[in-house]
Amino acid sequence: MNPSPSRWLFATLFSLIVASCGTQRRSADADDVVVPLEIDTAFAYEYEVDTSAIGDFQTEQSPLRSSYPLVNDLVHTKLDVRFNWNRSELIGKAWLTLEPRFYPTDSLELDAKNMLIHKMELTQPAAAKLNYTYSDSQKLKIKLNKTYKADEPYTIYIEYTSRPDSVRQQGSAAITDAKGLYFIDPKDTDPHKPRQLWTQGETESNSAWFPTIDKPNAKTTFEIAMTVDTGLATLSNGVMTSTKKNTDGTRTDTWKLDKQPFAPYLVMMAVGKFAVVKDKWKNIPVDYYVDPAYKPYARDIFGNTPEMLTYYSNAFGHEYPWSKYAQVVVHDFVSGAMENVTASVFFNNLHQTRRELLDNNHEDIIAHELSHHWFGDLVTIEEWGQIPLNEAFATYAEYLWLNHKYGNDEGQYHLLEDLHQYMAESQSKQVPLIRYRYEAREDMFDAHSYQKGGRVLHMLHKTVGDDAFFAALKLYLERHKYGTVEIEDLRQAFEEVTGHDYKWFFDQWFLNAGHPNVNIETSYNDDNKTVNVTLSQTPSGYDSPGPWRMPLAIDVYTSAGRQRHQVVFNSEEETFTLPSAEKPLLVNVDAEKMMLWVKTENKTANEFAYQYANAPLFMDRIESVQYFAQNQGLEDHATEGMIKALDDKFWRIRGEAANALDLSEQMAPRVKEKLIQMAQRDPKSMVRAAALSKLSELGDTSLNYLFTNALKDSSYAVMATGLGALADADAELALAEAKKLMNETNASVAGTVMYILAESGDSTLHGYFERNIANASSGEKFSAIMTYGKYLGTLSFNNTRRHMNVLYDYAANDAQWFIRYAAVTALYDIRESWNTSAEALSQSLSTLDSNSPAYNAAKQQHQQRLDAIAEIDKRIGEMKKNETNEMLRSIMTD
Repeated sequence: MNPSPSRWLFATLFSLIVASCGTQRRSADADDVVVPLEIDTAFAYEYEVDTSAIGDFQTEQSPLRSSYPLVNDLVHTKLDVRFNWNRSELIGKAWLTLEPRFYPTDSLELDAKNMLIHKMELTQPAAAKLNYTYSDSQKLKIKLNKTYKADEPYTIYIEYTSRPDSVRQQGSAAITDAKGLYFIDPKDTDPHKPRQLWTQGETESNSAWFPTIDKPNAKTTFEIAMTVDTGLATLSNGVMTSTKKNTDGTRTDTWKLDKQPFAPYLVMMAVGKFAVVKDKWKNIPVDYYVDPAYKPYARDIFGNTPEMLTYYSNAFGHEYPWSKYAQVVVHDFVSGAMENVTASVFFNNLHQTRRELLDNNHEDIIAHELSHHWFGDLVTIEEWGQIPLNEAFATYAEYLWLNHKYGNDEGQYHLLEDLHQYMAESQSKQVPLIRYRYEAREDMFDAHSYQKGGRVLHMLHKTVGDDAFFAALKLYLERHKYGTVEIEDLRQAFEEVTGHDYKWFFDQWFLNAGHPNVNIETSYNDDNKTVNVTLSQTPSGYDSPGPWRMPLAIDVYTSAGRQRHQVVFNSEEETFTLPSAEKPLLVNVDAEKMMLWVKTENKTANEFAYQYANAPLFMDRIESVQYFAQNQGLEDHATEGMIKALDDKFWRIRGEAANALDLSEQMAPRVKEKLIQMAQRDPKSMVRAAALSKLSELGDTSLNYLFTNALKDSSYAVMATGLGALADADAELALAEAKKLMNETNASVAGTVMYILAESGDSTLHGYFERNIANASSGEKFSAIMTYGKYLGTLSFNNTRRHMNVLYDYAANDAQWFIRYAAVTALYDIRESWNTSAEALSQSLSTLDSNSPAYNAAKQQHQQRLDAIAEIDKRIGEMKKNETNEMLRSIMTD
């Protein structure tokens, strides 16, 4: 076995990556796997876009979407719920207070998905029976007892049973399932998973567990009484106002948020054996709900939350508006996280020990969900096509926090990640940020609404300046608090604060698709003592606007220092003539590195070297390192630049540079000792891991001591990378070390151990693999199942066939579609191996004497493989009948 070092690095980092949050959520979104440590040689500025493919995503033919017509306002929601764990059902009572918005009405329509309705009546202003229809099991159409006028409230009472497992809705890139209410290990029989239930309402899934007007422009106050076993903790919106022990061994907790209205999709509840760690911000409770095993680490995971509350309250000009803030980590969550009002839910990758936090944390997700409590919760979009007003702000708030807390380098790195994610998506999809036409509301949860939206807000921030940007946000929040918004509301706030018309910016960046491709040429006129900067632009897609208007800063560096020039580029081609007493050492276009564009430049290696040493921003240095990486060994300045970058002040650049080194015969002797020093002494664990991974490329057995010593490192990532590097150098020694680590539960190390053991051919390891799969979290389980499939492929035919039920079980029954996908893929890989074997046996049969024992043995083996292949096809065909994920269904044979 000789996997490439980058393969080992991938295995090391797999479990450290968010698959993203109420965020797109950085989906597991896992291009991010290599971003911290690997230079993308294409880089953000050199994406090539296939405009013929982009057309498939244009929206001209999609339905025109409009806000839901609120005939009745949902004033207050009161719920009383208890749970039938054996049936994964909720038994509920709901009191809904409503009133007509403007027009008199004698009817009411509620969203209620796949419920059993047991009772329906009016309780206020007087008791009355109500007639209703529920023919589609989606909408309750209720006939009121009379015609109610505007501002004339009435209350209806509904008894119902919620059956979430019968709800069939497609999720999105951000939300992998959409049945609203989720029972996890409801019968409490899984030793690897706690008994829990939790909800996920966005976009319109809360109506799977309580009847409501499930639209973002509805607003309600809320209270809920939850009856649970006494050993379980509860969490919901607002504060717990009472808790009562019942005579049947249960307890009823009542939670209320009854003064401030919010959208129904932000209602939540969670029940489980949580450890609750209490914190505080000013006089507001700040609570962290985690598995009991992670109670000692709750403050390490979430402890910056009070400081975030202070920062965002000050930055947004509006103090945190809610009565408490809780954060709960749950199992098998269908997204990265979700910003329910006063109670955010997170997937269980946030469960990390202090040692695991040395390598990676999810503070960006924590910041994202908290910032939503202003942008999304306090001020809510009126229709899903406006979702960037929620998600772009929360994505940009990640940058604001990281920049504030950890400095400009960390903040700009985060912006670069966002740029990468949008540019990757733009190669096949370019649509406006704000969409009035789209096929399905879940389509809005993409890298446009999140990452491009955040970068557009960054451009707006840089265009208007710090003071104006935050003053406009304060006005926007104050004016629309507890209400709903669309994009024009944001534009008007910026125009009112600044006195300038920004329709050009909002039309260009929010309401149109794409981005500009810009070519930059510079030259110096010694006679006139001027620098000529020629910019030309073309649109990225056929439906992009043009020309784009781009305010830019151009920095001209000479021996006298730096001079900044502000220009506005708004034509297809334009030359800016700038004074300079001498030939510049560097001309840095878009010196703030704010533009969302694809650019090409004619800078030399000498200019990039100067830029690396003198320009102030992380983006200046990483652009230079990217150039150095592409030209190392070809140009002296590039080679020297790569070596210099290994000592960069910012750890991410050190890691990027180490990973991008080309260890040619000429370069290797110059950097070997430096890489050894980095692997042993760099203060950041991920840089140590990058250096180890790069050293493994040398194939130098004298470094085995380094890889072995890495197994004692405080960092799990370094341990795992060292073990993988050892496998490259000495497979037998690596196997021996891997067997010593079979009890290690950290995902980074366990993943690498499994990978090594999978190729050992040891037929006694089934129990080890099955335990690791069962204990793994969602993202880790995906990798573990795929690795188990590889392991089965190394075994004899009969041994493999005897142990396939694990794969069949996960393929058919796991609650998360991507786990089912992993198992189905592993089954198909085994099928392909057997098919290859069957073809080889068929060839052998044609050469053997049909009366010989060898012929009979080969014929029997051939038939066994055909039977096994048929069994896989049959069982996957049966699974397809019940599969709800369309993408997975598409790869399954009938």
